[in-house]
Amino acid sequence: MRAGSLDYPPPQAGEGRVGAGEPPALPLPDKPSIAVLPFQNISGDPEQEYFADGMVEEIITALSRIRWLFVIARNSSFTYKGQAVDVKQVGRELGVRYVLEGSVRKGGSRVRITAQLIDAATGAHLWADRFDGTVDEVFELQDEVAVKVAGVIEPTLQADEVRRSSERAPQDQTAYDFYLRALVNFPWTSKEQLFEARDLLDAAIARDPRYGPALGWAAVCCARFIYDGFTTDPAAHRRMALALVEQALAAGNEDPGVLTNAAHALSLCGEDPNAAIGLVDRALVLNPSHARGWYVSGTLRSRAGRYGEAIEHLEKSMRLSPRGYLAAPRLILGGVHFFNRRFEQAAELLASSLREVPLAMSYRLLASCYAHMGRTDEARAHVEHLRGIGAEIVPTHSPYARNPAQNELFLSGLRLAAGEPG
Repeated sequence: MRAGSLDYPPPQAGEGRVGAGEPPALPLPDKPSIAVLPFQNISGDPEQEYFADGMVEEIITALSRIRWLFVIARNSSFTYKGQAVDVKQVGRELGVRYVLEGSVRKGGSRVRITAQLIDAATGAHLWADRFDGTVDEVFELQDEVAVKVAGVIEPTLQADEVRRSSERAPQDQTAYDFYLRALVNFPWTSKEQLFEARDLLDAAIARDPRYGPALGWAAVCCARFIYDGFTTDPAAHRRMALALVEQALAAGNEDPGVLTNAAHALSLCGEDPNAAIGLVDRALVLNPSHARGWYVSGTLRSRAGRYGEAIEHLEKSMRLSPRGYLAAPRLILGGVHFFNRRFEQAAELLASSLREVPLAMSYRLLASCYAHMGRTDEARAHVEHLRGIGAEIVPTHSPYARNPAQNELFLSGLRLAAGEPG
């Protein structure tokens, strides 16, 4: 049995098998659950059978690193090998909410892999994609597909779980439901959304004081009050954020999501980015498919002036979650170009980020960028947007304070945009 997966006894002959009648449905676990079915070999080449089976093994291993996900082990899901399956029945028999299925086709020297994620209760398709490679790189292709599938599945399942929780009656809320409801409006672009998220996370923590994921996100919320300029008492919010980081790490120091959010909160509070990098690096060892982990890693490396690594990690985050929330990685990439005085490239990325999600820091960086480019009217328009959402123009606590060169470039442009004396 692999770490992070649960192995049910395989169905006995004539019992619990597809087409063998209706066995009693297994209860769903108290967290999202998934079974990866054997991929079909549709290439006509029996030699590709080992590759298809190996592909599923790699995907199960990658998914098992996602701590909040309940993954059925191989020797249970492989009882369906060679059968025509009904995913709804698979969901009932294995007690899972989601099913991943796929196929492998070989043609000449090329291999094509397709995969699709299905809601087992409704049969609805949540995601599908295909991957191409050559026969002589099959093992590299297995690794690539496994990491990509796990990276895409994580935010897709979380979004589906958030939707389910938002439809549940308030009296049925558990700590997990309060936690999910806090993420409904993520990335919390307004002060009101941040306060609402923090209240919901507080409710989750009240029900389970050692709930690591809720503690980690609560730390991020408190740090965001400072980072976005939505607090009149940054010192108090900083103390709260650091206390929550300590509690989160005590509760879940082997959970990649908790480690990532602890690192992010430390960075947003202006702590030494090199200390936070150690946390996120550990998260990525535990789960190399963690798209948010690669985003936070890129952010931290950018703050530390390690721009080459920052670009590589941010691009990896976007490759792992190409249909996900891209505003934040684009914001940080724009910052990398900004601090290297590539203002045209920076402005393009920052404007793209703002079109997706209007974050206060995007407005600030773009206003500073335009000011340095001499585009004064556009810089001042972004300053007015900041005033409109009740955020500080020139932040009291700059996230770049530990890097004097970055900080001066950022603040001098903002002061110019705001019409303040240099």
